[in-house]
Amino acid sequence: MIEIRIHGRGGQGGVVASEILAKAFFKEGKYIQAFPHFGVERRGAPVAAFVRVGEPGSLFVRTNIYEPDHIIVLDPTLLTAVNVMEGLKPGGWIIVNTPQDPEELVKEVGIPPTYKVATVDATAIALKHRLGSKMSPIVNTAILGAFSRAFGAPSLENLLAAIREEVPVKPEENAAAAKEAYESTKILIPQEV
Repeated sequence: MIEIRIHGRGGQGGVVASEILAKAFFKEGKYIQAFPHFGVERRGAPVAAFVRVGEPGSLFVRTNIYEPDHIIVLDPTLLTAVNVMEGLKPGGWIIVNTPQDPEELVKEVGIPPTYKVATVDATAIALKHRLGSKMSPIVNTAILGAFSRAFGAPSLENLLAAIREEVPVKPEENAAAAKEAYESTKILIPQEV
């Protein structure tokens, strides 16, 4: 079973991202769960969403994900505002929306060398494709493109199909954002992993 925790802020599309990611894995024949966790429901408040991916008969757990295999961070300010790495298993991916190179981010935030890090400027990509507004870009589909590239699954083809089926507004623009992010993701795999 693979457990993925998505951290974002209300209005960035974290919950929809979990649903898209789950559907993309479902298209690959996996069993899936996707669900959100809200505190105070308001734009800008920290939000977490969860995705479990497994084989038949492996998804009996129905709790939040406390020890994820991988995390996705839609807003880089959460790296210092919330302990997004809490419980992250060694060797896991940390996918972050930031214009920084992974090496810079690792030094700035103090990410231990037991994690793999991928970065993509999902905000710039979302703005380029007119997803959301300049003040509140919707970065969810772009960050999923980065996840697909770094993790190697789901396939870009299945991810784009899931985006086109699940995104209610601008499905083609969202698919284009995911594809661009997939192609521009920067990856760091430390020697220790």
